[in-house]
Amino acid sequence: MAAEVHRIAKQGFGEGTNALYDAYRPTYPEEQLEFIQSRLSNPEGPLNVLELGSGTGIFTRCLLAHKTFGPAVRQLHAVEPSAGMREQFVKTVIDERVSCREGVFDKTGEEDGWADLIVVAQTEFSRVLKPNGVVALIWNLEDMDVAWVAANRKAYEAYEQGTPQFRLGLWRKMYQVPAIQFFPRQEEREVTWTLPTTVDRVVERVFTKSYVAVLDQDEKDRLRNTIKASTERGEGL
Repeated sequence: MAAEVHRIAKQGFGEGTNALYDAYRPTYPEEQLEFIQSRLSNPEGPLNVLELGSGTGIFTRCLLAHKTFGPAVRQLHAVEPSAGMREQFVKTVIDERVSCREGVFDKTGEEDGWADLIVVAQTEFSRVLKPNGVVALIWNLEDMDVAWVAANRKAYEAYEQGTPQFRLGLWRKMYQVPAIQFFPRQEEREVTWTLPTTVDRVVERVFTKSYVAVLDQDEKDRLRNTIKASTERGEGL
């Protein structure tokens, strides 16, 4: 049985909802892309890349634009369960090497042994990956050591409604899946980076979250005022 997409994600990332997501979600640090590429058995390519949960293509564009990683890509197959995300993806990722299709992490539609690299994936690795292939999971997470950022997170995380979140560590359960255990090495790496922004961008980013997108307008207005006020107060509140 294929994985089930969380009901909040289905609603919050539905058709016509994702231009805001694409405009206000952050990109990824170049340093992390270089780290992922360095772990590949053939880093100079040509590479077949399978990206699961590709969203609107933010990471895809980042990878393709990278000075060494981008040219090394032969094909990139993006798999995304949300029609709204796919709709935005095809508008923003214009590259003949790239395709985007519907699917979930355990039903990708990919052929056996095709991928050199899977980005953000789970139980299909052992089937899809080539020998010595690499799986890379990458997230951005706001820094709780910064007071105004922590205040903002406390405000919007109250609306999560049980949606799976990176900080909860649920993703670590994948290491209990028998198919994962053939990997000879598991590495975790954390980097701190600063992304220049504005008050408006901080506020709008909150509204790219699926569990915020489904709130009624009065609740959205209250949350917007709270986030704007704490962001304007800034460091240390």
